[in-house]
Amino acid sequence: MSSTEPTGANGAAGPAGPAGAATPRRETVDVLIVGGGPAGLTAAARLAPRVAGRVLVLDREADAGGIPRHSDHPGYGLRDLRRMLSGPSYARTLVARAAEAGAEIRTRAMVTGWSGERTVEVTSPEGRYEVAAGAVVLATGARERPRTARRVPGDRPQGVLTTGQLQNIVHLHHGTVGERAVVVGGELVSWSAVLTLREAGCRTALMVSRYPKAESYAAFTVPGRTVLGVPVATRARVTRIIGKGRVSAVEIEHLDTGRRRTVACDTVVFTGDWIPDHELVRSAGIDLDPHTLGPRVDPALRTSRPGVFAVGNLLHPVDTADIAALDGAHVTEQVLRWLAADGRPGTGEGVPILAEAPLRWIAPSLLRPDSPAPARNRLLLWTDAFVRVPRVTVRQDGRVVARRTLPWPAAPGRVLRIPSSVLRDVDLHGGPVRVSVR
Repeated sequence: MSSTEPTGANGAAGPAGPAGAATPRRETVDVLIVGGGPAGLTAAARLAPRVAGRVLVLDREADAGGIPRHSDHPGYGLRDLRRMLSGPSYARTLVARAAEAGAEIRTRAMVTGWSGERTVEVTSPEGRYEVAAGAVVLATGARERPRTARRVPGDRPQGVLTTGQLQNIVHLHHGTVGERAVVVGGELVSWSAVLTLREAGCRTALMVSRYPKAESYAAFTVPGRTVLGVPVATRARVTRIIGKGRVSAVEIEHLDTGRRRTVACDTVVFTGDWIPDHELVRSAGIDLDPHTLGPRVDPALRTSRPGVFAVGNLLHPVDTADIAALDGAHVTEQVLRWLAADGRPGTGEGVPILAEAPLRWIAPSLLRPDSPAPARNRLLLWTDAFVRVPRVTVRQDGRVVARRTLPWPAAPGRVLRIPSSVLRDVDLHGGPVRVSVR
């Protein structure tokens, strides 16, 4: 299944439409992957040798590889490649593997919408065109919420960034930032921002977290405080940004006492607080999970649209790059099953899986009768509270389905993983499944 279908004579554009615009050409591929980050590239590398036709990856950036391209520090590749690489090395490795496997990687290609059930509209420097596919894998990832989305008041000076913007300036464009920064958030990505600031010659004066302790693992927080000399203000938030032209200070409020103080800085970096890049999901009318804000999927990573799958941090914002990559590996067999079934949809509407407070979301959030085990036999959850010894309870229709005590803590800012075996006794024709942690 592979072709390019010009819509006019000699491969030119077809007849003009009502508004006088030419009808775009159409390509047909076996598998279309939207997004060239770790999840999309891993899926491409696994699928390309196993399908008869084309596997095409579309990425809107100038270079494929996703966020690791401009995250120039070690820590990538442990779970999927079994070795530790820097972000850029990891990205280059995944791009090379996908290309060597036979996948076509096309950059500067923005998927702008849908013109059919599995046909997308693309805009690139070469013009507009459509791609029709036997199966579509959405791997568009997630992004940090900027200051505007967090509704932080104050002045509108220069020097207010997200981690992604900061790393792009420093690692890709070798630009400069300020000399003294405040980092908002205490997640893993927050310490990544600290390292990037340090490389740019900018000292982190303060890290601000609204939780009782910084969300990241102690393995990062302790060295960050002692070796890098970064103080962490917990149970605090930024209430105002001050500065004309350039940031000059931020106002910090303690959440328990209400006391406020001003911290001088010339750079503010908003980190974490992730949201999926879900525009294509919404425009397709694909069912959204109201808690992750990504598409609702079952353990086979199937969305509500037949033949459209979703992987990586589009589903669980946000997990590490190697876990996103393993989603790409997991979806391979599911896509092949779909192609082999020649377009027959999966069976059953599915049983919803719901997370109860203090859990914010769970992924996957749907269980179908023909579902396989999820990737790595794990359910992924996000918590808004620290629980030192999590006791997991699974209920359905008023009965306890499973109980499990975990040997690792639940903490905000990082994904909690629980064995998917807790769903073993779920009635696949029953009511919603509710997962709680105490």
